[in-house]
Amino acid sequence: MNDCEKNTKLFLHLKKWLEKAILDYDMIAEGDRLLIGVSGGADSLALLDLLDSPMIFVPRFSFVVVHIDMGFDPTGLAYQELDQYFREHQYSYVMEKTDIGLLAHSDFNRKNPCFLCSRLRRKRIFEIAQEKGCNKIAFAHHRDDIIETLLINMFYGREISTMMPNQSIFGGVLHIIRPLAYLREELVKKYSRERQFTVIKNACPTSENSRRMYVKKLLNELERENPCIRHNIFKAMNHVKQDYLPTFPKK
Repeated sequence: MNDCEKNTKLFLHLKKWLEKAILDYDMIAEGDRLLIGVSGGADSLALLDLLDSPMIFVPRFSFVVVHIDMGFDPTGLAYQELDQYFREHQYSYVMEKTDIGLLAHSDFNRKNPCFLCSRLRRKRIFEIAQEKGCNKIAFAHHRDDIIETLLINMFYGREISTMMPNQSIFGGVLHIIRPLAYLREELVKKYSRERQFTVIKNACPTSENSRRMYVKKLLNELERENPCIRHNIFKAMNHVKQDYLPTFPKK
């Protein structure tokens, strides 16, 4: 990244809130080794680019990039483009071709392909993190993802929960961190366009009619009436009044 690109207003805005999220949730400590998940979409490429820029307040860390190909693209062109991008930037990286996506969408698993797809992909990412000596896994989930997950879990999972900005797993052996937690999706996408990333299109056959897409469209509709709807939902997660939530007797 050259000096001109480092000083755009958008870059400085995103870096400010990325570093604030990292510090607020104690995401990165001195000497941490991160495994950065990169799907090739706008969000993950923006996360990689931002984490690969000089930090002001964040402790020093190293990282490895990981990309799991889900098997949706028979041509392999997107895989090759991403491989070239990693090589050009001299990243330490791991790329794997799998049939996880095809398996999750096969006849025996028609009911909930997204669950199995996500589970198998994450399982492999956890394994690679261990192989590469990484203690933190960075995903590119932004503020909108956190809001949408809250509603998805309420609508379909009958619980009030969402993604954690810093989540301990396996008894603290690994942590999943989400440095984009304070950033709006539209700004992350705008930054990706500003940096002119070659974004890989999501080839998942259910991406356009998933539960997440339904909730995203619902929020877009609500936002027409109330432009603050997403902001209000995000803030509400920090203002939970337990005394005004009903508890149900155990059966």
